[in-house]
Amino acid sequence: MAAKDELLDELLKGYEKPEDLLGENGIFQELKKALVEKALGAELTHHLGCEKGKKPEAKSGNTRNGHGKKRVKSSGGEIELSVPRDRDGSFEPQLIKKGRRHFDG
Repeated sequence: MAAKDELLDELLKGYEKPEDLLGENGIFQELKKALVEKALGAELTHHLGCEKGKKPEAKSGNTRNGHGKKRVKSSGGEIELSVPRDRDGSFEPQLIKKGRRHFDG
């Protein structure tokens, strides 16, 4: 899947020096955080069997229950993630498992 030029142009708005791209608060870190949080949300959607804002078809009573904060170390520095959670605590993220504090992505 190739990135669209329009998307890349939007991401690079304001780019002036390498730190803007590769630094601890650079585009790569922001993009990594956004992608990981989106993937974790998709994992929870799969776990619950319904999209955000819709009621689960199963009568389990398990629904989304906000987010928790998690700090992980990555090759580009530390990232604070907003990890979604479910009411009964049965959600086990696969991308960054519970208890893990290092992300190799």
